[in-house]
Amino acid sequence: MCGIWAIFGSVDLPLDLRACLRIAHRGPDAFRMEQAHRLPGCCLGFHRLAIMDQDYGMQPLKIHALPHVWLIYNGEIYNYKTIEEEFSFNYETACDGEAMLHLYARGGAELMAKNLDGVFSFVLLDTEHKKVFVGRDTFGVRPSFKVRTDDGMLAVCSEAKGLIDVLPTGGKYKIEPVKPGTYEEYDLSGAGFATYKQTVEFNKVGQAPAYKALVTPQGDDIYENVRNLFMAATRKRMMAHRRIGCMLSGGLDSSIVTALVCRFAKEMALDYTVQTFSVGMKGSPDLAAAKKVADYLGTEHHEVIFTVEEGMEAIQEVIKSLETYDITTIRASIGMYIISRYIAEQTDARVIFSGEGADEVAQGYIYFHKQPSLEEGDEESRRLLNDLYYYDVLRADRTTAAHGLELRVPFLDHVFTSYILSLPAAERRPQKDIEKYLLRKAFDKMHLIPDSVLWRPKEAFSDGLSSKKKSWFEMLQEHAEKKVSTNELEEAPTTFPHLPPTSQESYLYRRTFEKQLPGCSHLVPYYWMPRWTGATDPSARTLAWHKADD
Repeated sequence: MCGIWAIFGSVDLPLDLRACLRIAHRGPDAFRMEQAHRLPGCCLGFHRLAIMDQDYGMQPLKIHALPHVWLIYNGEIYNYKTIEEEFSFNYETACDGEAMLHLYARGGAELMAKNLDGVFSFVLLDTEHKKVFVGRDTFGVRPSFKVRTDDGMLAVCSEAKGLIDVLPTGGKYKIEPVKPGTYEEYDLSGAGFATYKQTVEFNKVGQAPAYKALVTPQGDDIYENVRNLFMAATRKRMMAHRRIGCMLSGGLDSSIVTALVCRFAKEMALDYTVQTFSVGMKGSPDLAAAKKVADYLGTEHHEVIFTVEEGMEAIQEVIKSLETYDITTIRASIGMYIISRYIAEQTDARVIFSGEGADEVAQGYIYFHKQPSLEEGDEESRRLLNDLYYYDVLRADRTTAAHGLELRVPFLDHVFTSYILSLPAAERRPQKDIEKYLLRKAFDKMHLIPDSVLWRPKEAFSDGLSSKKKSWFEMLQEHAEKKVSTNELEEAPTTFPHLPPTSQESYLYRRTFEKQLPGCSHLVPYYWMPRWTGATDPSARTLAWHKADD
């Protein structure tokens, strides 16, 4: 996980540069800032978390063969070696991002973007042709924000907080996320000022990738294909020069990921035992389930138990890191933030695997049992995947990046997800009274994890943190009632016209958010909520279909 920051056409560059330091947490290992040659008011900044090529991986990345092309990027290009062979490139470094420079030189930004198998956000500057390209991976796994002014200033950053200080006063301009699966082209020929040229979409959600996949579906056995594609998705994410660990909740998704990471670690003869990390309050079903899996796999397991008070104390920092006021995102992020802090402070693991994305691609949310039709279930799954960067992907990135960790999410592999979405909707819906049946069946009889975990009913992460006697969301609601008056809530539509809070809990989050990012409420398009159930709260435990473990 790294932090990128760039500005083009600034008339107040010395002041702007301080904004770059707001994202220093994303890259604690090194920092560099460079001003572009012959382009006044243009500068690229980079905070590095060293994962690949300890000696030559610093950015802006430039190579001798292409001195006019500058690159800053946050992410991993999993097929960089395949690209070198396929296009007969000759790399100068062991850095995966070098593939992007060569692809751009060979055929431009579109050839580059379409051939990248990975997760990334990037700013590529061509000083010879005075062009800049800003792009982001298909699901927005790696974050990117931008702001543009009428007079030609363009600023880009991994997090919105790094752009607040470069905005002109008056509130005319808005920070916006770079849309996943696209890159934008700007012309800098006007003395470094940025003129928008076009937006190009590539590798859409559900669309088979243009690049050569390392593993492809074979035959008609869909369970075998799902299994093989997911194993390949996990294996290629093992590339790292830092210690690997796994977030382990004891649910299906994180347990399968952890089991495969352990298998591949043994195959690679890594000189350490894979560490696993679980978090929860006393009596948490997640802690018990995670320990069962960890014992089964023989990992070096760490349990982080937090109190109600510790959870409440973290809210402000969590919202600052997340840059959202969405209720369910914040609830689920508190535990993940606490465990990420523990990993950073108490261990040497820096590359962390997790199970995000499975519920969206495999219809794993409990409310999918209530889908009115196969068509509507399929449509909802695709909608969730397209909007992931506002919610679960945002949570996964920010809670880990806040502590200098790099998260990897194999369920959001483009090859894997495009195959799943190509299957008939009837295969992807809940079957035999259980969600994610397709995924569970694909790994049945493999003995990767205990059967009791493989077929364990869905428990939302934020709910699994607490005991069954009293849910985490109920504790948060009680806390908010002490912090927000009923009069404040009644005035919410006037105080916050965009998505006004409807509960004291949501009001508390919104008030905290506005102190951190004033004028940025538009970054949340809507509150995440289960569909087809008449739900008034996003917690799975409020749904009639919810079945907790015994």
